[in-house]
Amino acid sequence: MAEGRGLATDRAALLALYDLDAGGFRTLDDITAFAAQLCDAPIALVSIVEDVRQRFLARCGLDAEETPRDVSFCAHAMLGDEIFVVPDATQDDRFRDNLLVTGPPHIRFYAGAPLTGADGEPLGALCVIDTKPRARLTALQWQGLSLLARQVMVELEGRRRDRDTILKQRLDAAAIADGDRMFRTLADTMPQMVWSTLPDGFHDYYNARWYEYTGVPVGSTDGEAWNGMFHPDDQDRAWGKWRHSLATGEPYEIEYRLRHHSGEYRWTLGRALPIRDVGGAIMRWIGTCTDIHEQKLMMEEREMIAHELSHRIKNIFSVIVGLIGLSARQHPEIRGVADDLRDRILALGRAHDFVRPHSSESAPQSGQGQGRLRGVLSQIFAPYRDEATSRILLTGDDPLIDDRSATPIALLFHELATNAAKYGALSTSSGQVSLHVCTEGRDVRIDWSEAGGPPVTPAKSDGFGSRLMTLSVERQLGGRLKREWRPEGLQLSLWIPIRSMSRAAETE
Repeated sequence: MAEGRGLATDRAALLALYDLDAGGFRTLDDITAFAAQLCDAPIALVSIVEDVRQRFLARCGLDAEETPRDVSFCAHAMLGDEIFVVPDATQDDRFRDNLLVTGPPHIRFYAGAPLTGADGEPLGALCVIDTKPRARLTALQWQGLSLLARQVMVELEGRRRDRDTILKQRLDAAAIADGDRMFRTLADTMPQMVWSTLPDGFHDYYNARWYEYTGVPVGSTDGEAWNGMFHPDDQDRAWGKWRHSLATGEPYEIEYRLRHHSGEYRWTLGRALPIRDVGGAIMRWIGTCTDIHEQKLMMEEREMIAHELSHRIKNIFSVIVGLIGLSARQHPEIRGVADDLRDRILALGRAHDFVRPHSSESAPQSGQGQGRLRGVLSQIFAPYRDEATSRILLTGDDPLIDDRSATPIALLFHELATNAAKYGALSTSSGQVSLHVCTEGRDVRIDWSEAGGPPVTPAKSDGFGSRLMTLSVERQLGGRLKREWRPEGLQLSLWIPIRSMSRAAETE
């Protein structure tokens, strides 16, 4: 036990040399963000392993600031000379029962480059983590992660308080020169175009891929000449974005058309991050350009096909409504059922055309809330609005919605409004419906409250409308509903998972 306490004391004394509690790790934040982007990983960390915990000096994609040492992957990584890789933690006997594997952040892939002090002492690791298994790092990612780990140590060694100042300056200068040389070597091997600027935005470096792609002479796009490589229609927008980033320090990201050596303008994604010193001042900007021309054309083609399909779906709705009307005329005894079915189909058509318009003429006008729940509900509730006001009062949030959730939601609220008009609050001149929307955990909660209508007695068994509502909420949206028949009218609450409302909401 005494020996264990001595080891813990020695490690605490070692880490104290780096003055880690003083903070100021913005440069490490930038290195961590770059490591995550380089390795295409959702999580990247600079981890320092202490005697009972590992603390994260910089992190990207993870909220936790520390975890116990006994669940640390970095405690293994720091003991080696090379990058420590775990392709699938669930298949590794050392980690399959680890709390960070069985629970958040659900680690599957791990790669950690050891952080080793100038005297050979292990400190921790610069690691990237994925929630999906991966076979390995690419050769480029392996080299880049090793280089970035060395840059982390340049930052940490600069904090040691027992180094001679002159020696420290020499070591830092050598490390910076070596790091710059390694950076240029790494950048020249990357498939993307890489560039860097001085703090004021003056472009002073482009990698080999830039000159290969554009075909311009070396040095000809230094300074501000880069903007001439963009399509004339994109130049002002690109300049505006870049000036904003220079003024605020915010990351730069834009899509523009870049002139290829063939003379063709190709769609390109431009990104840049600032590299800051310990005091937070910007030292450089590091940026990349990625050709996305084929993906852009593919997305445009998909959108065109989606519009065509939407147009055909709208036509199908019209055909169905026409067939229902024809059947009702031939068989008057089914007119009531036919009218209900026709109204449901029309409600679906309005909701579909709202979230997925088949043409610019059918698209909602600006301010009508396209892509939002209230916009869809306004289409469904339009028949219950007079010139003065609506009988249905909407309050609360206005969450995102898309084509996959619009259909069940349209069916659900059309059914509620129809029933309220026949039997509930909307069947009297003084009745009113209140509909409130809020976020409750990972769900969107919607409360439908009727008041001022005639007394309503619930049916002994669910009819078709009730079964339709249950199908829409539980089967199609993965949610749940609760109904309560009160003296003042129907009270209904829905809980719908946010992820079921919109694809875009999944990434927010």
